[in-house]
Amino acid sequence: MRIRAIAALTLLPLLAALLGGCTVEPERDEPLRLMVPTPAGGGYDVTARTVALALEESGLTAETEVFNLNGSAGTTALTRLVHESGNDKLLMQMGLGLVGSALTTDAGRPVTDATPLARLIEEPEAVVVPQGSPYRTLDDLVSAWHGEPGLRAGVGSHVGGPDHQALMLIAETVGLSPATVSFGRYDGGGELLAALLSRKVDFALTGSAEYRHAIAAGQLRVLAVTGPARVPGISAPTLREAGHDLEVVNWRGLLAPPDLTDRQRADLLTLLDRLRATPQWRRALRSNGWTDAYLSGDAFARFLTAENERVDTLLTRLGLTL
Repeated sequence: MRIRAIAALTLLPLLAALLGGCTVEPERDEPLRLMVPTPAGGGYDVTARTVALALEESGLTAETEVFNLNGSAGTTALTRLVHESGNDKLLMQMGLGLVGSALTTDAGRPVTDATPLARLIEEPEAVVVPQGSPYRTLDDLVSAWHGEPGLRAGVGSHVGGPDHQALMLIAETVGLSPATVSFGRYDGGGELLAALLSRKVDFALTGSAEYRHAIAAGQLRVLAVTGPARVPGISAPTLREAGHDLEVVNWRGLLAPPDLTDRQRADLLTLLDRLRATPQWRRALRSNGWTDAYLSGDAFARFLTAENERVDTLLTRLGLTL
């Protein structure tokens, strides 16, 4: 009798729902949301969607929603993130570019106000020209740059972002004043590629992986890459191999809102640790030409603080901080 009574009590809520014309659905966990602070199609967007796909395909999450919230060079999304205090279901894709944005726009809050989770990847910049360009080597370009004040560069990031930083640092290294450099800023890789191919700009600074297909198709030629080593699949020297003592590397990572509990933060770090170990993520690194630069938790927090200070010093020297 006792067992029958328990079973009857268990069925009562279900019967009541059915008789009332309602259906009972199991509770669903809120999906993880990954916010991209830039328009669709750019480096942040590609990275975020790659993270989401690897999380789902590896079974680490049932669903990961990616959405774009662009505005004010990425700082609109940063403000949203900081105001989502304690929300462990919202992450933001970020990187070196957002560090620069927060310092060159009226963001109100620095990136260090969020919860640093992990640096995921590194990617060098590339100096690229259209295939029909008269500049065959970096030396050719530098010589023309010195002799032709009208030579125009293109960058696919905002002022203070990785493309712009690389352009200004290269100009300094080859003996040009950054203040005299003529450049056009384009909103993402698609617009910059169009500007290159239509000869609105003479050369561009961009992520080395962003135009791999255009390079492979013969539309673009890479004159140099800015990292410590050559990039597999790209036939171009490093800046140092080309005789210029400079190294510039872009990176991307993830932030969470502030004021997470210790348990929330630990769970997110465990999720990212597990993601890094999956074959899906390793395959994504290879296919996108990204370098694994994983750094998580307190180590990433220290790195982010140091990067904020380094970029602040650089942009102050260039006269670009507020």
